[in-house]
Amino acid sequence: MQTRIAEIVRKTSETDIRVNLCLDGTGKSEISTGIGMFDHLLTAFARHARFDLSIVCSGDLHIDDHHTAEDCGLAIGQAIDQALAKRVGVVRFATGHAPLDEALVRTVIDLSGRSGAWVELPMQRERIGELSCENVPHFFRSLASTARLTLHLDLIRGENAHHIAEAAFKSFAIAIREATRVCNDAEVPSTKGTL
Repeated sequence: MQTRIAEIVRKTSETDIRVNLCLDGTGKSEISTGIGMFDHLLTAFARHARFDLSIVCSGDLHIDDHHTAEDCGLAIGQAIDQALAKRVGVVRFATGHAPLDEALVRTVIDLSGRSGAWVELPMQRERIGELSCENVPHFFRSLASTARLTLHLDLIRGENAHHIAEAAFKSFAIAIREATRVCNDAEVPSTKGTL
């Protein structure tokens, strides 16, 4: 099996991002977005997905964190899509549940080739550190759009915003790790013959 890797460079007037991704890694990461909490969440994602992930982002944080969170999601999604190539032999469908103390989050993924995201992560705080809570679901919607996957991600229970956000990234990591796992090397998991 060929190593599934990708490098994405995304440069706009709002952000300058370089992402290196290996789907068949061990969970090593080097993350630098300028937002400490976002770095923490992306590090947890890489570790639990067992993806090797490097992200360097310089964004217009003097405005706010929106463009950085959104564009990192877009770039990581592009990297996942590129690394999956024709998606031959992948499991395709997967779920992941992750608790963090009182918080419990569920993720369901289909590597369908069709983008869609239904994300329900209500949080009572406006921010976690320098990360706006509204940008947590926005990150996942952005990622799903360029990764060409269908995503259902929802909070089952929880109160602490930090716990909810971290459980969301971990449950997504568990689901994407399983969905991208190679179970054979000859078939595309679709009756159409393509994803």
